[in-house]
Amino acid sequence: QVQLVESGGGLVQPGGSLRLSCAASGSVSSIYSMGWYRQGPGKPRELVARIYNSGITNYVDSVKGRFTIARDNAKDTVYLQMDTLKPADTGVYYCHAGRMGALDSWGQGTQVTVSS
Repeated sequence: QVQLVESGGGLVQPGGSLRLSCAASGSVSSIYSMGWYRQGPGKPRELVARIYNSGITNYVDSVKGRFTIARDNAKDTVYLQMDTLKPADTGVYYCHAGRMGALDSWGQGTQVTVSS
């Protein structure tokens, strides 16, 4: 099993920044990618950013140039640095781990609210 624990969410003004963290534990050797999804109010869940073990990353178009995903393999932790935040970024952010030969793992989510 893989357990994911998120932290770093909160309330921030437009143009501000937040850094989300997700710590993985358990069978971390089964993980081939980690990423962040979000779900805004009344909106479907979407993939925000993902990073593979190789270091390759991908982002949804709306956050390119503003968000950066990184992984510290030694600490089994993935980060999402979010800059120049907009109200449209508001939502619950879920950490995700893609696993080889096993079901994917999800964190419980952390709320990000961008508002004046």
